[in-house]
Amino acid sequence: MKDLLQKAKEAMTQSYSPYSGVKVGAALLTKNGKIFLGTNVENAAFGPSCCAERSAFFSAVSQGEREFSAIAIVGGKDGKIADFFPPCGVCRQVMAEFCGADFPIYLENDRGEVKSLTLGELLPHAFTKEKF
Repeated sequence: MKDLLQKAKEAMTQSYSPYSGVKVGAALLTKNGKIFLGTNVENAAFGPSCCAERSAFFSAVSQGEREFSAIAIVGGKDGKIADFFPPCGVCRQVMAEFCGADFPIYLENDRGEVKSLTLGELLPHAFTKEKF
């Protein structure tokens, strides 16, 4: 978990966030041990922006990965880690496409405290492919 959080911190440094100044990094661990990094990428039109978590998932999926073990997320203004930075609702829904309710999500705050949550805790009653 600590290694994954460190990778998320490294990814945070690559953020493209000239509008909000909020930098977010994510490190996504696959079942076979690969780590995919993601960072937020903003856009002047805001709608086309992409969160770090989705960036990591889309990178992994575009390279053939479909099974994931955990994700670590850190974020804050001007590249300084702030309080816990949980994924937004859209990112939670993307996670639900590939991960079960027990998927671990690790967050770290500016005091070095780590919080471990599951996708089911953050997105109860998820809309999933099993609904079809």
